Amino acid sequence: MPSKASRVVVVGGGAAGFFGAIACAENSGDRLDIRILEGAREVLQKVRISGGGRCNVTHDQDDPRLLSQFYPRGSSALIGPLSRWRQSDTVTWFSAHGVELHAEDDGRMFPVSNCSSTVTDCLENAASGLGISVARGAAVDGIEFHSDGGFKIVVRDTEDIFCDAVLIATGGVRNALARAPVDLTRHVIEPPVPSLFTFRIDDPGLVGLAGISVGSAIISVPGSSLTSSGPVLVTHWGLSGPAVLRISAWGARELEACGYRFELQVDWSGGTESEVSLRSKFSRQRQSHGARRVTRNSILEGVPRRLWLRLVRMAGIPEDTLWSGLSKPHIGALCRLVLGEAMQVDGKSLNKEEFVTCGGVNLKDIDLTSMQSRRVPGIYFAGEVLDVDGLTGGFNFQSAWTTGRIAGESIANRLLS
Repeated sequence: MPSKASRVVVVGGGAAGFFGAIACAENSGDRLDIRILEGAREVLQKVRISGGGRCNVTHDQDDPRLLSQFYPRGSSALIGPLSRWRQSDTVTWFSAHGVELHAEDDGRMFPVSNCSSTVTDCLENAASGLGISVARGAAVDGIEFHSDGGFKIVVRDTEDIFCDAVLIATGGVRNALARAPVDLTRHVIEPPVPSLFTFRIDDPGLVGLAGISVGSAIISVPGSSLTSSGPVLVTHWGLSGPAVLRISAWGARELEACGYRFELQVDWSGGTESEVSLRSKFSRQRQSHGARRVTRNSILEGVPRRLWLRLVRMAGIPEDTLWSGLSKPHIGALCRLVLGEAMQVDGKSLNKEEFVTCGGVNLKDIDLTSMQSRRVPGIYFAGEVLDVDGLTGGFNFQSAWTTGRIAGESIANRLLS
């Protein structure tokens, strides 16, 4: 049986790294020396800022097949892992460690405290209680393979570390510090590109609408299969909201390929109206409220008056036009704008503090039952360093908990068998 000298090095002090280290320790007692190396000066940084400082720990969907559908990259591959460490297992683990979670109407789950420090304190305390050491500012400059199956970890400005297994959980590989350990292990990296971003639209008419939202709209990119529905928020720089974030995630590579310059079409009715139903609605307005101005109120449920006024103006309808005087050309123009306003997107912006990329270690190189490399036995991967990314709503953290847990358990089983 291995002695305490058997070492496990976890490269990366984020959600997946901490959870992997904790899982390894929980499954090995005190028989392994487990160390977390974090290149930055702080650990769990993404956990701290997630959800505006509240930490969106997971989502309340527990069915692995349904849950996997929220991952644009890695969807089918994640069904197995999500079955081995489920969403409910995450909730149970945090509850057992003093962090109760509650679900909001949209399924996002936060700590009852609504404070991310509850989650970071829990993870750091759990690691400390299990004897896991954490080194901050410990950038890995080299990973050397030994014929006996061990590894030498070259750490900047400190002594080298010899270990029996390595878990790489450095986060999105667009960051050079995160990518370096992967490059050192000679694994195939799918090129990283941003996911979960908002759309920049240079339209002065939108600036005046900043802050308004439409609860259910349909957006699409003509000439592609990209389409999404849900809430849309108008910002000072363009459009945001769940529908925009979803289409940015599913179309991450396609939109990057066109330089984030493309036409966007918006159905402000959210699919509840057709041209026939709109014309019928306009006709009823002419008959019942013919003396009212068209701009007085929005007649579309869910479309705020300020947005309605924009659509009326863009249709070329004078602001003093009465419903009784609305011309057929104006009706046609208004229908087209409501059902498919065309906008030109000319760039992207980050979604608040969310930093999510698609890309990472190719899943074909990973045994997803253990998260161990198929190329180099003893090397494991977890979290966003993999070519896996989820939509906003707790999905990226759930994949971190799941892959980290499986990797940690697998390392313990391998070294103690």
